[in-house]
Amino acid sequence: MQLLVAASLFLVACLFFYNSWKQGRGGAKAFFYDLSKSQLFIAEASMIPPIRGIDGPEEDGVKAVVIADKPEDMKGRRIAYLERYSPELKKDMEEARAKNSAPMIGRAGAQALRFVRREKDKDWYPMISQEGQKIVSEWTTPGPDGLSPVVCVP
Repeated sequence: MQLLVAASLFLVACLFFYNSWKQGRGGAKAFFYDLSKSQLFIAEASMIPPIRGIDGPEEDGVKAVVIADKPEDMKGRRIAYLERYSPELKKDMEEARAKNSAPMIGRAGAQALRFVRREKDKDWYPMISQEGQKIVSEWTTPGPDGLSPVVCVP
């Protein structure tokens, strides 16, 4: 009986260790879009765009908000909009992360330094601009079935 209890406790400890190790290997994932390749890819959600894309050393990978009417429908997924940060905001956020401190640029100021566009657009708009707000909200319009699309994660 004692051997059975010891083996059970050992198994539980191994499961806890494995889960802890697995979580430490990487965080949540997010969709990114390589601008020069016009292709989605997956990277750590904590990365600050633009990041290195999939086809070279250029930082042409931007965050992609991917939506679908049904998240499990892989073929129905589409890009709602793309997002990138200004060089100043990216640098500030990276420095804050390295120092484990708050960014120098406040939340309100950061909104003016985040840019969005549709996949087919050429121009980027500040997220706080009228056009930027239109871009980040237009995908929420309900479809013919009355349901709004949902954001998908990898």
